[in-house]
Amino acid sequence: METRVFGRSGLRLSVLGFGCGAVGGLMVRGSAADQDRAIGAAIAAGVNYFDTAVQYGNGQSETNLGRVLAAQRPKGVHVGTKVRVPSAGFGNIGGIVTESLDASLRRLGLDHVDVFHLHNPITVHGGGETISVAQVRNAVVPAFQALQRAGKTRFLGITAIGDTAALQDVIDAQLFDSAQVSYNMLNPSAATALPPDYPAQDYGRLFDHTQAAGVGVVGIRVLAGGALSGSAERHPTASPPPEPIGSAHSYDRDLERARRLMPLVTEGFASSLPEAAIRFAISHKAMGTILVGMASVEQFEAGLAAVRKGPLPPAALDRVQALTAGFAGEAR
Repeated sequence: METRVFGRSGLRLSVLGFGCGAVGGLMVRGSAADQDRAIGAAIAAGVNYFDTAVQYGNGQSETNLGRVLAAQRPKGVHVGTKVRVPSAGFGNIGGIVTESLDASLRRLGLDHVDVFHLHNPITVHGGGETISVAQVRNAVVPAFQALQRAGKTRFLGITAIGDTAALQDVIDAQLFDSAQVSYNMLNPSAATALPPDYPAQDYGRLFDHTQAAGVGVVGIRVLAGGALSGSAERHPTASPPPEPIGSAHSYDRDLERARRLMPLVTEGFASSLPEAAIRFAISHKAMGTILVGMASVEQFEAGLAAVRKGPLPPAALDRVQALTAGFAGEAR
């Protein structure tokens, strides 16, 4: 398994991480036997980063991950979890994040995590469930740093959703060591400029900012919540189609556009659309590790096989760009 240096943290993470989220659902709704098998296969393959959150099944993902890690006792693995602060708690951010991480550690059976991510969207001025840049600087960062000093987390992170300008501001300030960035074939704007009137959020070449700041990148929504399978069918363990992040305003529209990328398969660049999507995500040098949602052991094995084929060749990346250019001017 290829490993990459994760920003200035110095961690070396496997390019394929193990996502324990609710969209794929294996670590939330899967059987204990399948969870054991999948994590065992991941560890045997060299996967060393496991990503979870209290929001995934109201703590169930953390509990299940903790159970399997306690049973298998792997060496050299890294665990990340997250906190989402409810708007009603914005006056007590320090207390809420401390209580949340303490509860996460109990469920995981650990005395610390390697990365603790803020899960709220970050916007310039805040509002609703979003956190403003000022709140991040003045409340979130001091609270996270206190947890770091207490030895409860090694590194600090954000989930890079919200306003592009706000995300760039926070990353440029070098306040965090990690950023979970939405990056896929439907919206590659974290890496490259979009055509005019492209139907997606423009992340303004966010990778330029993470690289300059030494922030490690965790790739999320690599399969666009499943849309980049090209199929409307969902595994029984998976969630219903999720709300898109950064791409179209509807999952159905993401799915329709994903199907227009099938020439990548018919022209021989990849054996399947999910393979193309996974290999696309690891093709950028800023990417530290990617999370691929999975509902079954077989889906993990398919993701592993794709990663083992390596990044897409330049000709395939050019074909992706040519195909997605056709989306410009369409309604988001």
